[in-house]
Amino acid sequence: MNQTTVSTRAWAEMLLLGGIWGASFLAIKLALTEVPVFTLVAHRVFWACLILWAYVALRRLPLPKDPRIWGAFLIMGLLNNVIPFTLMAWGQQFIETGLTSIFNATAAIFAVLVAAMAFADERLTARKAIGVTVAFAGVAVAIGLDALRGFDVRSLAQLAVIGGTLSYACAAVWARTTLRGLPPQVAAAGMLTGSTLIMLPLAYAVDGAPSLPVLPQTYAAITYFAVGGTAIAYLLYYRVLAMAGSGNAMLVTLLIPPIAILLGWLVLGERLAPNAFAGFALLSTGLVILDGRVLARIRRLAA
Repeated sequence: MNQTTVSTRAWAEMLLLGGIWGASFLAIKLALTEVPVFTLVAHRVFWACLILWAYVALRRLPLPKDPRIWGAFLIMGLLNNVIPFTLMAWGQQFIETGLTSIFNATAAIFAVLVAAMAFADERLTARKAIGVTVAFAGVAVAIGLDALRGFDVRSLAQLAVIGGTLSYACAAVWARTTLRGLPPQVAAAGMLTGSTLIMLPLAYAVDGAPSLPVLPQTYAAITYFAVGGTAIAYLLYYRVLAMAGSGNAMLVTLLIPPIAILLGWLVLGERLAPNAFAGFALLSTGLVILDGRVLARIRRLAA
């Protein structure tokens, strides 16, 4: 879908979605002061799972009857929730909220590479190769030379977040292969069911029985990232996808870091190094090249 055909309402909902996901990084950072990583992820998927199944029931959406689909939900939950949510939450303990959100944007880059390897109709064109190269240069700049010279826990945290985005890309390929034709809300609810079945026993095994947080802000943070940042965000994302198309929906990726950076600065007093902003600028340029529409418009104007 062409950008010029996107309605004002679609743009407003894309901005809203970017704001919701941008604020989720702050909520996770706040919750991590009291809640261990695996328990935090278990909270996120469990409560979101309940909300989405309530939505599916209210809408009376048809449920899949093939047992293989329910097995695919388990793998989808692992790839799209368990692995990325856990890696990113662990990484956020050691790096800034805004920097985490910048690395999160690499999911779109990995999606192009993984899709090119998996599907014949997603081949890596010259334009896509240039976009990926520029974007990865941005990642390298955001990580910084110090991290490349000396490996420490901060370096590992940055790689963990990037690893989570690679898992997102693999999840997209898995969804296209196994979950096509399902109502997206049912697919999301099934995916969260799979991740809940994995995370509840895993969190108990690693963190032990959950204890009640002391700080009110922890309860608010858990509520926000489980209800708003996961359940409501998924439903809103599918609305945006239907109204604006996948190309425009990808632009939400560029809206998330500025919001996360601003909130991290206002609430936590975080200050990112200049290389983080330079890296985000390069990463954004790579995403614009991948999208292709700006380059096409420039060619039309030059013709």
